[in-house]
Amino acid sequence: MKMKNDSVKLWKKIALIAVILAVAGLSGGVILHAKEKTVSKDSVNVLEKLSDAFAELAEATRPAVVNISTTSTITMQENPFGNMFSDPFFQHFFGNQFGNPGQQRKYKSSALGSGVIVSADGYILTNNHVVKGADEIKVTLYDKREFKGKVVGTDQRTDLAVVKIDARGLPTLTLGDSGKMKTGDLVLAIGNPFGLNQTITMGIVSAVGRSNIGLADYEDFIQTDAAINPGNSGGALVNASGELVGINTAIYSTSGGYMGIGFAIPSDMAKVVLDSIIKHGKVIRGWLGVSIQDLTPDIAKGLGIKETAGALVSGVQTGSPADKAGLKQGDLITGINSGKIDDSTSLRNIIASTAPGTKVDVRIIRNGKEQTVTVVLSEYKDHAIAKKTEYDNALKGVSVQDLTPGLRNKLSIPEGVNGVVVTGVSPNLAGQRLLQPNDVIEEVNRTAIQNIQDYDQAVSRIHAKDTVLLLIYRDGTSVYLTIQP
Repeated sequence: MKMKNDSVKLWKKIALIAVILAVAGLSGGVILHAKEKTVSKDSVNVLEKLSDAFAELAEATRPAVVNISTTSTITMQENPFGNMFSDPFFQHFFGNQFGNPGQQRKYKSSALGSGVIVSADGYILTNNHVVKGADEIKVTLYDKREFKGKVVGTDQRTDLAVVKIDARGLPTLTLGDSGKMKTGDLVLAIGNPFGLNQTITMGIVSAVGRSNIGLADYEDFIQTDAAINPGNSGGALVNASGELVGINTAIYSTSGGYMGIGFAIPSDMAKVVLDSIIKHGKVIRGWLGVSIQDLTPDIAKGLGIKETAGALVSGVQTGSPADKAGLKQGDLITGINSGKIDDSTSLRNIIASTAPGTKVDVRIIRNGKEQTVTVVLSEYKDHAIAKKTEYDNALKGVSVQDLTPGLRNKLSIPEGVNGVVVTGVSPNLAGQRLLQPNDVIEEVNRTAIQNIQDYDQAVSRIHAKDTVLLLIYRDGTSVYLTIQP
């Protein structure tokens, strides 16, 4: 939904005038007359025009923002003793003779979020965490009509999801070019904070390109001071032209409430996810096949690299597109095609948004010399979902998942540590007294582990009666331990 060009121009002019008037007031210019306590006619006209511009922008955009309410089923174990019987110290002395007392009961859980209509036939963009695990989804439009929502596809790596309702002729927001957003641009955030329908807050873009927040694997957030509170997730961040430039996702808060820092997924990233999910039912990403890290001054000095920007290749997966093209460990990737690579995050985002089968020119620095390598990207296979091995050996029932950038940041795992993350250990297994959730398995029987494929290959070679030697990272240190069958 677009605003008239004249209104957009008026918006920008009024915003500039408002700033000038504010500065004039601070500089001694008289806007309020102290004695008469009246406001000048010119000031009133400016403020009225500014107010009209805000109202027009809000009226043009908020019909496309919807309320999303979900119902989920949660299974909980009723146990008056808590986790006492599962405690490794308790089991060391008493074993598992007490079992796991208590009965499982199912409960219904409800949650509220927001969404943005991006097509007149009912496609809605929202956050993955808004609809994750939902049994039922109810979508309430601006005009109070209610529809049953169906998840078309989700992408946990960007925390985006696409929901469809059976409706036609709906109000929509046009996806704007988030790449043009600059610090200081005026924006509105629209959503349903605390269940309050169609709440609109105003602010500016505080920063662009925010990453390493730990909210998702692929991060390129727009930071804003427009108030984003619980329930705003999945709502719209719009610019002065009434275009959708971001999907409101999260806040930074130490209290759970608004503290002036909110994050939105940029529309450029959302468009790639939206188009792929509608076309394929999932997100299809390009894959280069390298492990990368940021270039720090100490690493640059150690490798004799003069550059300060780029993504350092710390490993190349055998048989990957990078391997076939001749990329090597220690190469510094400085650009893709005509674009510049500032760090590992920018490289990861660019490759992920490029279609498999695409030829890309990778600019690198190797041994102090610039080179260009042509790589044909393959399709990225998502192995981030926790996987439970079915092998009949000491590691049977251990659930693991890839060490993603988001997990690395969340668990404070150093860049030099690679492997798979333990997500769970089934009861009554030999290894449950040793392995713990969030352990990183770096080696299995002296074989280095980089991802789930490496882990599966190593575990598949273990026989039923074999003792397993693991190198794990836990609590800031790497230790060896053995798992008996």
